[in-house]
Amino acid sequence: MPKSKPLTTSRYPAPTGKKVKEKELVSKSEYRAQVQKEEVEKKKVEKKKSNSEVLEATSRLSVTSDNIRDYIHTYKETAKENMQTYGVPASIKLAQGVLESGSGQGTLSRNANNHFGIKCHQGWEGESVRHTDDAPDECFRKYDNPKDSYTDHSLFLSKRGRYNDLFLLDKDDYEGWAVGLKKAGYATDPRYADKLISLIERYELYKYDAEVLNKKVTGPRPRTISTATDSTSVASNTKTTSKSSQTSTTKKGGTHTVVKGDTLYNISKRYNLTVEQLQKLNKLTSNTISIGQTLKIK
Repeated sequence: MPKSKPLTTSRYPAPTGKKVKEKELVSKSEYRAQVQKEEVEKKKVEKKKSNSEVLEATSRLSVTSDNIRDYIHTYKETAKENMQTYGVPASIKLAQGVLESGSGQGTLSRNANNHFGIKCHQGWEGESVRHTDDAPDECFRKYDNPKDSYTDHSLFLSKRGRYNDLFLLDKDDYEGWAVGLKKAGYATDPRYADKLISLIERYELYKYDAEVLNKKVTGPRPRTISTATDSTSVASNTKTTSKSSQTSTTKKGGTHTVVKGDTLYNISKRYNLTVEQLQKLNKLTSNTISIGQTLKIK
């Protein structure tokens, strides 16, 4: 029987008896490029970690500075509108929103549009969700959208007597507000005021207060309060302001003279009016008022 010839093709050439050097899977230049790429990616990850911080209020989350800036960009106009209407500094609104909601990444903000960690409390008739905070399975308010959460936060502060002194501070006194919120019991974290002030100054949130008040931005306010030890003096200072403000308010002839801390919303509630009625009586086209201005209340 004749011997069969080996099958040879261009793909399977006939053996020649010489050793053929195997082709390198990766060339040296490609390997070096790959190593350099991995080093660059590693440094990016390390930098991202160094730029992250833990926000702990109703949710403990690690977020990046980019997350925080995105949140501020999204809600800055809503915060400014609330400042104009209710008198809560936009800087405080944004700092609390960042901290309480984890820059919008927290469970409450994602599942209930609750950006300020406001619990149900007595009298709440809206929707609610259960969330573990200071105690297991607590009741928290639920909103249709984040803007409703911002508005309710302003109403929550303006309608509760324990926060009254805050509305007598300068409208851009974010330091006084931060300390006052902690003193009034808004949060149990002993460093709550420091955290708010730090966020405001690092991300220059005070500039939004200045925009609402038509002021020139000059940088952060000089520190006048020791947030750790002098919280009691803040209360006494605001009480003194409260008394002096009350004596400056006049009701003669159906008018009200605007004093430090006044907002259209607070004035309207004092005289059983709506903001719209007050604007119409005084032919106002916005919520901006100034100290010493006389407003009609009848």
